[in-house]
Amino acid sequence: GIRDSVASRGLGDVYKRQAALRAGVEALGLHVLADPQYRLNPLTAALIPEGVDEAVVRRKLITDYNIEIGAGLGDLQGKVWRIGLMGESARESNVYAFLYALERILPDQGYEVAYGSSLSAAQQALADFSG
Repeated sequence: GIRDSVASRGLGDVYKRQAALRAGVEALGLHVLADPQYRLNPLTAALIPEGVDEAVVRRKLITDYNIEIGAGLGDLQGKVWRIGLMGESARESNVYAFLYALERILPDQGYEVAYGSSLSAAQQALADFSG
């Protein structure tokens, strides 16, 4: 099951990938909502940049890249994306696929991206992770 899979890979590896995801998101200039001491590793809430249609981005992620992320709830509806990385989805390849997809989609929304910046930041975070 999932517990056996995570246990065989080790929680440290999962935490490392979650840190890499956050580093990549931040390298795109997106603000991670929660302060570090209050963050939940499996869920990253990223503030949506001004002028970006969050629903269009989520729709393109699912239709073009088969990646699903959540919309904000309650007071955060339309203001954040909820990006989960847990269980079987906590794979390095999923981190890179998601960041690559954002780098391709966001410019179509008028949000400037330095191509490769998020992937580079994620790779550096994986290399530097000390858990």
